[in-house]
Amino acid sequence: MSIFSNKLSLLAALFLVFGATACNTIEGMGEDAEAVGDAAEDATDGE
Repeated sequence: MSIFSNKLSLLAALFLVFGATACNTIEGMGEDAEAVGDAAEDATDGE
């Protein structure tokens, strides 16, 4: 793998680890995922 791929993989893993530790429960992860979806929907709607 190239250096870029290695760095991208490391960055993705770090986001996953920190994201998972930020959500203490499965319910919390679901709420976070829903909030991200709502924000993305609002951004595409121009709100």
